Amino acid sequence: MIGIDTNVLVRYLAQDDPDQSAAASELFEHRLSSGHPGFISVVAIAETAWVLERSYRLDGKDIATAIELVLQADRLVVEKEQEVFASMIALKEGRGSFADALIRALGTAAGCSCTVTFDRKALRLGAFELV
Repeated sequence: MIGIDTNVLVRYLAQDDPDQSAAASELFEHRLSSGHPGFISVVAIAETAWVLERSYRLDGKDIATAIELVLQADRLVVEKEQEVFASMIALKEGRGSFADALIRALGTAAGCSCTVTFDRKALRLGAFELV
């Protein structure tokens, strides 16, 4: 297994740089396999969602679709896959940002009774309380 950094994942998904996208495609399509997968950390997936939103101006549904493709790839192992999946669903349904949904899912999985925040938008996800 090899780890994959955010910039490699973004280049593969965006296909917007001739050299880097080609190198990322070579990695994903020819060097990785279910027997020798790539590892996507929870930090890399959160950064990817942020980059797709901020730099590429994708909406929540398009970002959710990209994350879903990553989750479905048998050549990839996604850290905290269930929490990433739940966060992708929340994003797809328009209940909040991917990062907030991921913070919520990770907190819930860790046994937190709630997550405190100053962010009123995060309250739509449940399990958040204002400080």
